[in-house]
Amino acid sequence: MTTARATAAASERRRVPAWAVSAIAVGSVATVVTAGLAVVTAKFSRSVVIPTASAEETLRIHGVDLDAGTVTLGVSADSLVPGRYSLWFADGAGHARVGDILSVGDGRVVRRLERVDSGRLQDARWGRLGSWYYLDPRELGLPVEDVTVETELGAAPAWLVRADPANPQSAGDRWVIAVHGRGVRRPETIRALPLLHELGFSTLQVSYRNDGEAPRSSDGRYALGDTEWHDVDAAIRYAIEHGAKRIVLFGWSMGGATVLQAATRSEYAAVIEAVILDSPVVAWCDTIVFQGHLNHLPEPISQAVMATIGNAVGKVVTGQQEPIDFKRLDFVARASEISFPVLILHSDDDGFVPSTASRKLAEARPDIVTLVPFSIAKHVRLWNYDPVRYTSAIRAWLTLHAL
Repeated sequence: MTTARATAAASERRRVPAWAVSAIAVGSVATVVTAGLAVVTAKFSRSVVIPTASAEETLRIHGVDLDAGTVTLGVSADSLVPGRYSLWFADGAGHARVGDILSVGDGRVVRRLERVDSGRLQDARWGRLGSWYYLDPRELGLPVEDVTVETELGAAPAWLVRADPANPQSAGDRWVIAVHGRGVRRPETIRALPLLHELGFSTLQVSYRNDGEAPRSSDGRYALGDTEWHDVDAAIRYAIEHGAKRIVLFGWSMGGATVLQAATRSEYAAVIEAVILDSPVVAWCDTIVFQGHLNHLPEPISQAVMATIGNAVGKVVTGQQEPIDFKRLDFVARASEISFPVLILHSDDDGFVPSTASRKLAEARPDIVTLVPFSIAKHVRLWNYDPVRYTSAIRAWLTLHAL
Protein backbone atom coordinates (compact mmCIF):
# COMPACT_ATOMS: atom_id res chain seq x y z
CA MET A 1 0.00 0.00 0.00
CA THR A 2 1.35 3.36 -0.99
CA THR A 3 1.85 6.06 1.60
CA ALA A 4 -1.07 8.12 0.21
CA ARG A 5 -3.41 5.14 0.38
CA ALA A 6 -2.32 4.31 3.95
CA THR A 7 -2.95 7.89 5.09
CA ALA A 8 -6.40 7.90 3.49
CA ALA A 9 -7.30 4.60 5.16
CA ALA A 10 -6.17 5.84 8.55
CA SER A 11 -8.24 9.02 8.13
CA GLU A 12 -11.27 6.94 7.23
CA ARG A 13 -10.85 4.88 10.39
CA ARG A 14 -10.57 8.04 12.54
CA ARG A 15 -13.53 9.87 10.97
CA VAL A 16 -16.34 10.47 13.52
CA PRO A 17 -19.80 9.61 12.20
CA ALA A 18 -22.19 12.54 11.67
CA TRP A 19 -24.66 11.14 14.23
CA ALA A 20 -21.92 11.06 16.86
CA VAL A 21 -20.99 14.68 16.15
CA SER A 22 -24.65 15.65 16.57
CA ALA A 23 -24.95 13.71 19.82
CA ILE A 24 -21.84 15.36 21.23
CA ALA A 25 -23.15 18.80 20.26
CA VAL A 26 -26.56 18.14 21.83
CA GLY A 27 -24.91 16.79 24.96
CA SER A 28 -22.74 19.87 25.25
CA VAL A 29 -25.71 22.17 24.88
CA ALA A 30 -27.65 20.14 27.45
CA THR A 31 -24.76 20.39 29.87
CA VAL A 32 -24.61 24.15 29.45
CA VAL A 33 -28.40 24.48 29.86
CA THR A 34 -28.38 22.24 32.94
CA ALA A 35 -25.58 24.25 34.47
CA GLY A 36 -27.44 27.46 33.72
CA LEU A 37 -30.63 26.17 35.34
CA ALA A 38 -28.65 25.08 38.38
CA VAL A 39 -27.21 28.60 38.72
CA VAL A 40 -30.68 30.16 38.40
CA THR A 41 -32.10 27.73 40.96
CA ALA A 42 -29.27 28.45 43.39
CA LYS A 43 -29.66 32.20 42.99
CA PHE A 44 -33.45 32.04 43.47
CA SER A 45 -33.06 29.74 46.49
CA ARG A 46 -30.62 32.09 48.17
CA SER A 47 -32.88 35.10 47.55
CA VAL A 48 -35.71 33.36 49.42
CA VAL A 49 -33.78 32.69 52.65
CA ILE A 50 -31.03 35.32 52.83
CA PRO A 51 -32.12 38.60 54.46
CA THR A 52 -31.40 41.76 52.50
CA ALA A 53 -30.54 45.12 54.02
CA SER A 54 -33.16 47.11 52.11
CA ALA A 55 -35.07 47.26 48.85
CA GLU A 56 -33.58 48.99 45.83
CA GLU A 57 -34.48 52.61 45.22
CA THR A 58 -35.73 52.47 41.64
CA LEU A 59 -38.50 55.07 41.67
CA ARG A 60 -37.50 58.27 39.90
CA ILE A 61 -37.83 61.48 41.91
CA HIS A 62 -38.26 64.23 39.32
CA GLY A 63 -38.63 67.18 41.64
CA VAL A 64 -39.63 68.57 45.01
CA ASP A 65 -41.47 71.79 45.80
CA LEU A 66 -41.14 72.32 49.54
CA ASP A 67 -43.14 75.56 49.43
CA ALA A 68 -46.07 73.94 47.62
CA GLY A 69 -45.71 70.73 49.58
CA THR A 70 -45.43 68.43 46.54
CA VAL A 71 -43.11 65.78 45.20
CA THR A 72 -43.05 64.63 41.57
CA LEU A 73 -42.36 60.92 41.05
CA GLY A 74 -42.05 58.62 38.09
CA VAL A 75 -44.97 56.45 37.05
CA SER A 76 -44.91 52.99 38.63
CA ALA A 77 -47.34 50.42 39.97
CA ASP A 78 -46.71 51.79 43.47
CA SER A 79 -46.73 55.53 42.74
CA LEU A 80 -50.15 55.30 41.07
CA VAL A 81 -51.92 53.80 44.10
CA PRO A 82 -53.75 56.36 46.29
CA GLY A 83 -52.98 56.59 49.99
CA ARG A 84 -50.29 57.64 52.45
CA TYR A 85 -46.82 56.11 52.25
CA SER A 86 -43.23 56.42 53.29
CA LEU A 87 -40.76 57.65 50.69
CA TRP A 88 -37.26 56.38 51.36
CA PHE A 89 -34.25 57.87 49.56
CA ALA A 90 -30.46 58.27 49.84
CA ASP A 91 -30.03 54.51 50.27
CA GLY A 92 -32.48 54.47 53.15
CA ALA A 93 -30.86 57.34 55.04
CA GLY A 94 -33.60 59.78 54.03
CA HIS A 95 -37.29 59.49 54.85
CA ALA A 96 -40.35 61.48 53.88
CA ARG A 97 -44.10 60.89 53.87
CA VAL A 98 -46.35 61.35 50.88
CA GLY A 99 -50.11 61.50 50.56
CA ASP A 100 -52.76 62.17 47.94
CA ILE A 101 -52.14 61.97 44.20
CA LEU A 102 -52.61 65.51 42.83
CA SER A 103 -52.01 64.88 39.13
CA VAL A 104 -50.78 62.29 36.64
CA GLY A 105 -49.38 63.03 33.20
CA ASP A 106 -46.34 62.95 30.93
CA GLY A 107 -44.93 59.95 32.78
CA ARG A 108 -45.03 61.74 36.15
CA VAL A 109 -47.10 61.54 39.30
CA VAL A 110 -47.43 64.59 41.55
CA ARG A 111 -48.23 63.72 45.15
CA ARG A 112 -48.77 65.66 48.33
CA LEU A 113 -45.57 65.90 50.38
CA GLU A 114 -46.70 65.66 53.99
CA ARG A 115 -43.34 65.92 55.75
CA VAL A 116 -39.63 65.19 55.48
CA ASP A 117 -38.28 63.40 58.53
CA SER A 118 -34.62 63.09 57.54
CA GLY A 119 -32.31 63.83 54.62
CA ARG A 120 -32.51 66.38 51.80
CA LEU A 121 -35.30 65.18 49.56
CA GLN A 122 -34.67 68.04 47.12
CA ASP A 123 -31.26 66.50 46.34
CA ALA A 124 -32.57 62.97 45.81
CA ARG A 125 -33.04 61.50 42.36
CA TRP A 126 -34.16 57.99 43.26
CA GLY A 127 -36.28 56.52 46.03
CA ARG A 128 -38.85 53.88 46.91
CA LEU A 129 -42.32 53.94 48.39
CA GLY A 130 -42.89 51.83 51.48
CA SER A 131 -45.93 50.75 53.43
CA TRP A 132 -44.54 52.07 56.72
CA TYR A 133 -46.05 55.43 57.43
CA TYR A 134 -45.14 55.76 61.08
CA LEU A 135 -41.57 55.21 62.26
CA ASP A 136 -42.13 55.13 66.01
CA PRO A 137 -45.32 54.45 68.00
CA ARG A 138 -44.64 57.53 70.12
CA GLU A 139 -45.75 59.62 67.14
CA LEU A 140 -49.31 58.58 68.01
CA GLY A 141 -49.11 60.09 71.48
CA LEU A 142 -49.54 56.70 73.15
CA PRO A 143 -47.64 55.52 76.25
CA VAL A 144 -44.89 53.30 74.84
CA GLU A 145 -42.52 51.10 76.82
CA ASP A 146 -39.29 49.73 75.38
CA VAL A 147 -39.12 46.14 76.61
CA THR A 148 -37.19 43.00 75.75
CA VAL A 149 -38.48 39.50 75.13
CA GLU A 150 -36.12 36.71 76.14
CA THR A 151 -35.96 34.30 73.21
CA GLU A 152 -33.89 31.14 72.87
CA LEU A 153 -31.33 33.23 70.96
CA GLY A 154 -31.22 36.13 73.41
CA ALA A 155 -33.04 39.37 74.18
CA ALA A 156 -35.26 40.71 71.37
CA PRO A 157 -36.48 44.34 71.56
CA ALA A 158 -40.19 45.06 71.55
CA TRP A 159 -42.61 47.93 72.06
CA LEU A 160 -45.35 47.55 74.62
CA VAL A 161 -48.38 49.83 74.57
CA ARG A 162 -50.51 48.97 77.56
CA ALA A 163 -54.27 49.26 77.60
CA ASP A 164 -55.59 52.50 79.04
CA PRO A 165 -57.15 51.63 82.42
CA ALA A 166 -59.52 54.59 82.02
CA ASN A 167 -60.96 53.06 78.85
CA PRO A 168 -64.22 51.19 79.69
CA GLN A 169 -63.29 48.59 77.05
CA SER A 170 -59.88 47.92 78.58
CA ALA A 171 -59.06 44.71 80.34
CA GLY A 172 -55.52 44.03 81.42
CA ASP A 173 -55.70 40.42 80.28
CA ARG A 174 -56.49 41.15 76.58
CA TRP A 175 -53.33 41.43 74.48
CA VAL A 176 -52.39 41.61 70.80
CA ILE A 177 -48.96 40.44 69.67
CA ALA A 178 -48.05 42.18 66.41
CA VAL A 179 -45.54 40.51 64.08
CA HIS A 180 -43.98 42.29 61.09
CA GLY A 181 -43.14 40.75 57.74
CA ARG A 182 -40.07 39.72 55.80
CA GLY A 183 -37.33 42.27 55.24
CA VAL A 184 -38.89 44.95 57.46
CA ARG A 185 -39.08 45.81 61.16
CA ARG A 186 -41.52 46.65 63.93
CA PRO A 187 -42.68 50.01 62.48
CA GLU A 188 -44.70 48.06 59.91
CA THR A 189 -47.16 47.16 62.69
CA ILE A 190 -47.68 50.67 64.10
CA ARG A 191 -50.66 51.38 61.81
CA ALA A 192 -52.81 48.98 63.86
CA LEU A 193 -52.06 50.63 67.21
CA PRO A 194 -54.72 53.39 67.34
CA LEU A 195 -57.55 50.92 66.77
CA LEU A 196 -56.19 48.28 69.14
CA HIS A 197 -55.62 50.87 71.86
CA GLU A 198 -59.13 52.26 71.36
CA LEU A 199 -60.57 48.76 71.73
CA GLY A 200 -58.78 48.26 75.03
CA PHE A 201 -55.99 45.87 74.07
CA SER A 202 -52.43 45.93 75.33
CA THR A 203 -50.21 45.56 72.25
CA LEU A 204 -46.75 44.00 72.08
CA GLN A 205 -44.89 44.78 68.84
CA VAL A 206 -42.09 42.27 68.54
CA SER A 207 -38.87 41.67 66.65
CA TYR A 208 -37.63 38.23 65.62
CA ARG A 209 -34.47 36.51 64.50
CA ASN A 210 -32.57 37.94 61.52
CA ASP A 211 -34.73 41.05 61.18
CA GLY A 212 -31.84 43.38 62.07
CA GLU A 213 -33.06 44.05 65.62
CA ALA A 214 -33.49 40.68 67.31
CA PRO A 215 -30.56 38.26 67.76
CA ARG A 216 -29.27 36.58 64.64
CA SER A 217 -29.68 32.83 64.23
CA SER A 218 -26.53 30.75 63.79
CA ASP A 219 -27.04 30.55 60.02
CA GLY A 220 -28.46 34.06 59.56
CA ARG A 221 -31.18 32.73 57.27
CA TYR A 222 -34.93 33.11 57.13
CA ALA A 223 -36.92 29.95 57.75
CA LEU A 224 -40.14 31.54 56.42
CA GLY A 225 -41.87 31.13 59.78
CA ASP A 226 -40.66 27.60 60.45
CA THR A 227 -38.28 28.77 63.20
CA GLU A 228 -39.24 32.43 63.64
CA TRP A 229 -42.37 31.29 65.46
CA HIS A 230 -40.17 30.36 68.45
CA ASP A 231 -39.58 34.09 69.01
CA VAL A 232 -43.32 34.77 68.82
CA ASP A 233 -43.80 31.94 71.29
CA ALA A 234 -41.39 33.71 73.63
CA ALA A 235 -43.48 36.88 73.20
CA ILE A 236 -46.61 34.92 74.14
CA ARG A 237 -44.84 33.73 77.27
CA TYR A 238 -43.84 37.33 78.06
CA ALA A 239 -47.44 38.47 77.68
CA ILE A 240 -48.72 35.73 79.97
CA GLU A 241 -46.09 36.56 82.58
CA HIS A 242 -47.33 40.17 82.47
CA GLY A 243 -51.01 39.38 82.91
CA ALA A 244 -52.30 38.26 79.50
CA LYS A 245 -54.98 35.60 79.51
CA ARG A 246 -56.53 36.21 76.09
CA ILE A 247 -54.21 36.80 73.12
CA VAL A 248 -54.82 37.76 69.49
CA LEU A 249 -51.91 37.25 67.11
CA PHE A 250 -51.62 39.79 64.27
CA GLY A 251 -49.19 39.12 61.43
CA TRP A 252 -48.21 40.92 58.24
CA SER A 253 -46.90 39.03 55.17
CA MET A 254 -44.31 36.46 56.41
CA GLY A 255 -45.40 37.50 59.88
CA GLY A 256 -48.71 35.88 58.95
CA ALA A 257 -46.98 32.58 58.23
CA THR A 258 -45.11 32.96 61.51
CA VAL A 259 -48.16 33.57 63.70
CA LEU A 260 -50.00 30.65 62.10
CA GLN A 261 -47.09 28.43 63.14
CA ALA A 262 -47.13 29.87 66.65
CA ALA A 263 -50.89 29.49 66.97
CA THR A 264 -50.76 25.79 66.04
CA ARG A 265 -47.44 24.77 67.61
CA SER A 266 -47.15 26.81 70.79
CA GLU A 267 -47.46 25.21 74.20
CA TYR A 268 -49.49 28.30 75.11
CA ALA A 269 -52.06 27.72 72.35
CA ALA A 270 -54.90 27.65 74.89
CA VAL A 271 -54.63 31.43 75.43
CA ILE A 272 -54.60 32.26 71.69
CA GLU A 273 -58.15 33.28 70.89
CA ALA A 274 -57.83 34.54 67.31
CA VAL A 275 -55.48 35.46 64.47
CA ILE A 276 -55.52 38.50 62.17
CA LEU A 277 -53.55 38.31 58.92
CA ASP A 278 -52.62 41.17 56.59
CA SER A 279 -51.42 40.08 53.12
CA PRO A 280 -50.28 36.77 54.62
CA VAL A 281 -48.25 33.91 53.28
CA VAL A 282 -50.75 31.14 53.90
CA ALA A 283 -48.90 28.64 51.71
CA TRP A 284 -45.30 29.32 50.70
CA CYS A 285 -45.50 27.03 47.68
CA ASP A 286 -47.99 29.41 46.03
CA THR A 287 -45.82 32.42 46.79
CA ILE A 288 -42.58 30.91 45.45
CA VAL A 289 -44.24 29.77 42.22
CA PHE A 290 -45.79 33.24 41.87
CA GLN A 291 -42.42 34.91 42.40
CA GLY A 292 -40.92 32.60 39.80
CA HIS A 293 -43.53 33.67 37.27
CA LEU A 294 -42.82 37.33 38.04
CA ASN A 295 -39.20 36.67 37.15
CA HIS A 296 -40.18 34.79 33.96
CA LEU A 297 -39.01 31.46 35.33
CA PRO A 298 -40.76 28.19 34.49
CA GLU A 299 -42.55 26.40 37.32
CA PRO A 300 -40.00 23.52 37.40
CA ILE A 301 -37.43 26.09 38.59
CA SER A 302 -39.72 27.12 41.46
CA GLN A 303 -40.24 23.47 42.33
CA ALA A 304 -36.47 22.97 42.28
CA VAL A 305 -36.07 25.94 44.63
CA MET A 306 -38.46 24.41 47.13
CA ALA A 307 -36.68 21.09 46.82
CA THR A 308 -33.37 22.83 47.47
CA ILE A 309 -34.34 24.77 50.58
CA GLY A 310 -36.58 21.96 51.77
CA ASN A 311 -33.77 19.42 51.81
CA ALA A 312 -30.74 19.07 54.07
CA VAL A 313 -28.49 18.90 51.01
CA GLY A 314 -29.59 22.42 50.10
CA LYS A 315 -27.48 23.91 52.89
CA VAL A 316 -24.52 23.70 50.52
CA VAL A 317 -26.32 26.20 48.28
CA THR A 318 -28.11 28.40 50.80
CA GLY A 319 -26.18 28.06 54.04
CA GLN A 320 -29.30 27.04 55.97
CA GLN A 321 -28.77 25.16 59.18
CA GLU A 322 -32.01 23.21 58.77
CA PRO A 323 -34.29 22.52 55.79
CA ILE A 324 -37.68 24.23 55.62
CA ASP A 325 -40.78 22.06 55.89
CA PHE A 326 -43.10 23.39 53.19
CA LYS A 327 -45.89 20.98 54.10
CA ARG A 328 -45.93 22.36 57.62
CA LEU A 329 -46.11 25.89 56.20
CA ASP A 330 -49.11 25.10 53.96
CA PHE A 331 -52.29 26.11 55.77
CA VAL A 332 -54.50 25.40 52.81
CA ALA A 333 -53.55 21.75 53.23
CA ARG A 334 -53.72 22.13 57.03
CA ALA A 335 -57.03 23.98 57.06
CA SER A 336 -58.70 21.33 59.20
CA GLU A 337 -56.18 21.95 61.99
CA ILE A 338 -57.28 25.56 62.57
CA SER A 339 -59.44 25.82 65.68
CA PHE A 340 -59.57 29.61 66.20
CA PRO A 341 -61.22 32.49 64.31
CA VAL A 342 -59.07 33.95 61.53
CA LEU A 343 -59.49 37.30 59.77
CA ILE A 344 -57.60 37.72 56.49
CA LEU A 345 -57.21 41.03 54.69
CA HIS A 346 -55.61 40.60 51.27
CA SER A 347 -55.51 42.45 47.97
CA ASP A 348 -55.92 40.55 44.72
CA ASP A 349 -53.25 42.69 43.05
CA ASP A 350 -50.79 42.00 45.86
CA GLY A 351 -47.78 41.71 43.55
CA PHE A 352 -45.67 39.75 46.03
CA VAL A 353 -47.84 37.26 47.91
CA PRO A 354 -50.76 36.07 45.78
CA SER A 355 -54.19 36.10 47.38
CA THR A 356 -55.00 32.65 45.96
CA ALA A 357 -54.03 30.73 49.11
CA SER A 358 -55.92 33.18 51.32
CA ARG A 359 -59.02 32.64 49.20
CA LYS A 360 -58.58 28.87 49.25
CA LEU A 361 -58.27 28.85 53.03
CA ALA A 362 -61.42 30.98 53.39
CA GLU A 363 -63.26 28.62 51.04
CA ALA A 364 -62.03 25.56 52.93
CA ARG A 365 -63.05 26.93 56.35
CA PRO A 366 -65.95 29.36 55.90
CA ASP A 367 -67.04 28.47 59.43
CA ILE A 368 -63.96 30.01 61.02
CA VAL A 369 -62.07 32.08 58.41
CA THR A 370 -63.26 35.51 57.25
CA LEU A 371 -61.69 37.07 54.15
CA VAL A 372 -61.90 40.81 53.48
CA PRO A 373 -60.68 41.21 49.87
CA PHE A 374 -59.21 44.36 48.39
CA SER A 375 -58.55 44.91 44.69
CA ILE A 376 -55.87 47.58 44.15
CA ALA A 377 -54.11 47.98 47.49
CA LYS A 378 -50.89 46.04 46.71
CA HIS A 379 -48.84 44.12 49.28
CA VAL A 380 -49.32 45.09 52.98
CA ARG A 381 -50.62 48.50 51.86
CA LEU A 382 -54.28 47.99 52.63
CA TRP A 383 -54.25 50.45 55.53
CA ASN A 384 -52.32 52.97 53.41
CA TYR A 385 -54.81 52.70 50.59
CA ASP A 386 -58.07 52.68 52.58
CA PRO A 387 -57.54 53.10 56.34
CA VAL A 388 -61.26 53.52 57.01
CA ARG A 389 -62.25 50.22 55.41
CA TYR A 390 -59.23 48.47 56.92
CA THR A 391 -59.87 49.54 60.50
CA SER A 392 -63.64 49.14 60.18
CA ALA A 393 -63.24 45.55 59.02
CA ILE A 394 -60.98 44.68 61.93
CA ARG A 395 -63.20 46.48 64.45
CA ALA A 396 -66.35 44.70 63.21
CA TRP A 397 -64.68 41.29 63.25
CA LEU A 398 -63.23 41.69 66.74
CA THR A 399 -66.62 42.87 67.99
CA LEU A 400 -68.43 40.00 66.28
CA HIS A 401 -66.21 37.47 68.02
CA ALA A 402 -66.40 39.31 71.35
CA LEU A 403 -62.62 39.62 71.48
